[in-house]
Amino acid sequence: MAQSPQNPYTEAGVDTAAGDLAVELMKSAVRRTHGPEVLGGVGGFAGLFDASALRAYAKPLLATSTDGVGTKVAIAQAIDKHDTIGQDLVGMVVDDIVVVGARPLFMTDYIACGKVFPERIADIVRGIATGCELTGTALVGGETAEHPGLLGVNDYDVAGAATGVVEADAVLGAERVNEGDVVLALASSGPHSNGYSLIRHIVSGNGITYGADAADFGRTWGEELLEPTRLYTRPLLRLLSQVPDAVHALSHVTGGGIAANLARVLPQGTWVDLDRSTWSPPPVFRVLADLGSLQLEQTEGTWNLGIGFLAVVSAAQADAAASALTAEGIATWQVGVVHTGTLPVDAHGHYEQGAKGVDGGAVRLVGSYAAGN
Repeated sequence: MAQSPQNPYTEAGVDTAAGDLAVELMKSAVRRTHGPEVLGGVGGFAGLFDASALRAYAKPLLATSTDGVGTKVAIAQAIDKHDTIGQDLVGMVVDDIVVVGARPLFMTDYIACGKVFPERIADIVRGIATGCELTGTALVGGETAEHPGLLGVNDYDVAGAATGVVEADAVLGAERVNEGDVVLALASSGPHSNGYSLIRHIVSGNGITYGADAADFGRTWGEELLEPTRLYTRPLLRLLSQVPDAVHALSHVTGGGIAANLARVLPQGTWVDLDRSTWSPPPVFRVLADLGSLQLEQTEGTWNLGIGFLAVVSAAQADAAASALTAEGIATWQVGVVHTGTLPVDAHGHYEQGAKGVDGGAVRLVGSYAAGN
């Protein structure tokens, strides 16, 4: 009896059956992010989202963002733990949308890998679905692409894009910021998904393996460094609703560090001194800096050092805003005040003036960090 011919695509290294199994394994997690606005279920060529609710807006503006997770995925691959990297992706993508005051609507993801291992792909997507649930975002579609010969068997990368909506007269940004506004810092959960090339360089340079126990943290190095990115979208949206007109601008502290990201959302002619003494960078940053023979100040343009978001709020409502965020489980404190006029000329360091092509305000960090615990 003649044997069925081998699928030439399988011989080339692409296993379509494994891809189909991965979709089956992730379906239930993806469906949990779907409300009645999502049409068509899982597996279509395109995701469908009912936008009828936008008719209630006077002038709806769509906000969109796209990003990845960077080299943090290398640590997930090193210890074969893939169920949290998806939340990092949602944090990098969806939390950029709330910066302008937008509510996220839906997200899509893209996973490129050298070989499809269905359980691994499903773990990644389950993490994305968890993040989408936590931010109120529908995961309406995605793609897993197998790239043999381009990526190693165990290599993969993830990316995503999301869309949200905001009323035109409610957009947050530099034009709302006033002299005397207070800058609030919102605590991070760790390095989030930024600066991992430096982290991996330090870890490798000290001969540390990610599976090794880290006495400073009470778990392995890999587990500590895979701590998921904190998600800020829902707490911030509730703040915008509960304390109306309090928030003038928001900044997501991602690549580029604290000062540069705040400078992007301040108007030209303003400046802020961020007071280091108001917080103590968490142990993970201190330990890594020590291992790398670095001063914490040298890492301020790379790591968030314990601040994941910054909110520029009216001085009169700063306490109410901080209390509302603290009640959400996010430690929040005043770290600076917005000023206008001539920049101070002193020995406290240079100002970051705008960033990422934005000619914004000027920001620097001053003083010394509070002592660690």
